[in-house]
Amino acid sequence: MAQTLGIVDVVWKGQNLQVEKGAKFKPGGIKNNPVTYGRAVGRAQEFTPGEVKATVPLRKGQRASDLYSAEEGELQVTCDTGQVLTWSDAFMTEIPEFTGGEGGKVELTWAVGEPEEFTVS
Repeated sequence: MAQTLGIVDVVWKGQNLQVEKGAKFKPGGIKNNPVTYGRAVGRAQEFTPGEVKATVPLRKGQRASDLYSAEEGELQVTCDTGQVLTWSDAFMTEIPEFTGGEGGKVELTWAVGEPEEFTVS
């Protein structure tokens, strides 16, 4: 059997985050929009931003500001299936909400463009 995506690791500005199961990412890139004319359809392209979402715990001794920044930074997503995606100019779109109980969950959201991608075996 072939391995499928299971674990997603996230590194934000050089800090390896402890990510809860269920992290998701959508790389930015060129999107095709349908354009109809008469009884035919064509396409018009546009660039669509991507998004990375991950839930992490707020740990004892950690500063809330370690998890949020209003500035751009490098974001790296590494999949246990070998894909590595990097964005040098990612930025957070939401000020995170800190939830008590259940591990102090903090949902982080980044806007990203087209990634630099490579795979490792």
